[in-house]
Amino acid sequence: MKRMMERVEANDPMAIYNLGIDYRDGEYGFPQDYTKALELFHRAGGLGLSSAYCSIGYAYDHGNGVEVDKKKAEHYYELAAILGDEIARSNLGVYEKKAGNMDRALKHYMIAARGGRSNSLEKVKDMYSNGYATKEDYTKALKSYQAYLGEIKSVQRDKAAAANEEYRYY
Repeated sequence: MKRMMERVEANDPMAIYNLGIDYRDGEYGFPQDYTKALELFHRAGGLGLSSAYCSIGYAYDHGNGVEVDKKKAEHYYELAAILGDEIARSNLGVYEKKAGNMDRALKHYMIAARGGRSNSLEKVKDMYSNGYATKEDYTKALKSYQAYLGEIKSVQRDKAAAANEEYRYY
């Protein structure tokens, strides 16, 4: 804990974000405090950590410590996606699909699938099944997802997956 707090004081965005998660979830002796969590997420996001902005978007999307505000959620998902967050990118796809913007939804899902989001690959497949994506779109998404898996494949990950059925990196 002392080391983490030193990292927070040194403006390490990941340490700040992790502290925010501890406050959000009320873990490791920290009281559950959504306001403090959001403050820390904003700080980490300002330092360039995409997952912090995604967590802020999620809070507004689901009303965790704030009023549900889909417009703010989308804004923070966009900030996270700009910084490369695939979860936020996939969430933007959901927003676009709900708005009827199938081309934009497909683009978000394609990018997220290329970044390893298996649920986005499934969404591209569903769009293909429903006539909103072409076979080429689905093939491209599948190939880019497979390329991602090839890039992250390692003996250590395979051993961890074999030892623990709950751990899956693919």
